[in-house]
Amino acid sequence: MKDKNLPNISFQTFFASREQSNCPLIPDIVRIGKKLKEMGLLKDGTGVVSLGYGRRVLINGNDVGLGDVGRGDILEIVDYDPVKRVVLAIGDKEPNVETPVHWLIHHARDDVNAVVQINSKKLAERLSKKLPATEKEWPPGTFELTKEVLKTLRTGKGILIKNKGALFVGTSLKEVEDLIIKTCEEG
Repeated sequence: MKDKNLPNISFQTFFASREQSNCPLIPDIVRIGKKLKEMGLLKDGTGVVSLGYGRRVLINGNDVGLGDVGRGDILEIVDYDPVKRVVLAIGDKEPNVETPVHWLIHHARDDVNAVVQINSKKLAERLSKKLPATEKEWPPGTFELTKEVLKTLRTGKGILIKNKGALFVGTSLKEVEDLIIKTCEEG
């Protein structure tokens, strides 16, 4: 997958199947997408939600509006090789450009089973005094961004990604949803 807006960022995708994933957790991603839209958090930005499923990761596809995501817009990422930059997926959409970052967060921390990323500079400004932020700006989906995000996440479950938005992690989507609500109410 090569993002047309980000010519330097690419990874190769192989599909184990082009059929829709049958994972029973997909409705949870659809629900949180609608909830974030209802909260007005996707007005001026986009979002990425990923959910661990055994060793696999469910994630919304590229160019799919999170607030309007449906069952067919979710991919099941079977594997990712950061050295070869190869994704193995199930689904009929192209993987989200942030797939490498989300995959590596899920596999780096045992306490993370859900990741919600809201790419909104307005939200980041609103939460700038509440959450720690990455020091450097890196292109989406890069290993450098992943290292920066993981370093900043060491102290908590919510961070700002410089010039991008906010990222929240937790053991479940419910925990992440509650954290977003609490952070945004206080912020």
